[in-house]
Amino acid sequence: MGISVKLEAFEGPLDLLLHLIDKNKVNIYDIPIIVITEQYLDYIRQMETKDLDVMSEFLVMAATLVNIKSKMLLPVENNEDEEILDPRQELVERLLEYKMYKYISAELRDKQMDASRILFKPPTIPQEIANYKEDIDIEGLLSDLTLAKLNEIFQSIVKKQADKIDPIRSKFGKIEQEEINLSTKFAQIQEYGLAHKKFSFRSLLEAQHSKMELIVTFLSILELIKIGRINTQQENLFDDIIISYLAEDIISMEEAGF
Repeated sequence: MGISVKLEAFEGPLDLLLHLIDKNKVNIYDIPIIVITEQYLDYIRQMETKDLDVMSEFLVMAATLVNIKSKMLLPVENNEDEEILDPRQELVERLLEYKMYKYISAELRDKQMDASRILFKPPTIPQEIANYKEDIDIEGLLSDLTLAKLNEIFQSIVKKQADKIDPIRSKFGKIEQEEINLSTKFAQIQEYGLAHKKFSFRSLLEAQHSKMELIVTFLSILELIKIGRINTQQENLFDDIIISYLAEDIISMEEAGF
């Protein structure tokens, strides 16, 4: 009689791949595809699900991994005119996107759990108290009010308003919000890449002047990676990322199809 083994449940093939990458403590940008493929195939051999839709997703990913593995084993021709594409690049991009959505869904789930612990209490003030209005003796309030008294009150209010004005900051000019244009930043990064060819991702971010400019720069880098105009390399986990500009010209976001 065989020993029953309970396998950990995964939400899909990408979830399983992320688990294997974390388990082996490898860099997601440099996946040891042969090791990960073998472990992935071992897992699906042990799956006992009868759901063909679920099983087909895992089998499609298995075929993809085997295809990447075969490409990695083939010799690479040294042709300086042609760009050498990493067969793992598309898989890495899918894993990073899935990891981002998985993190966001976990954050939303935590917020939902926190919200479920909040109780709202409706107002319970008795109607007779809510409807109660205190009688005000207008004549009694105004009995000792004179024009001199009104002027004194008015002058004290004017003085309080004047005291609120900062004598230094009130002389400052209007501060205009800096508008960061994604199309402009998209072109600027290409100009920088064309001039330097290789540059540090950290240095590029440190050169930005605001949080919004950081975000727009990061989005531009992602779009340039997506259309294959730049390539990124990282030797070790948490090391600086080196960006290589692969194109010989500059294109606009419209020309890139955005």
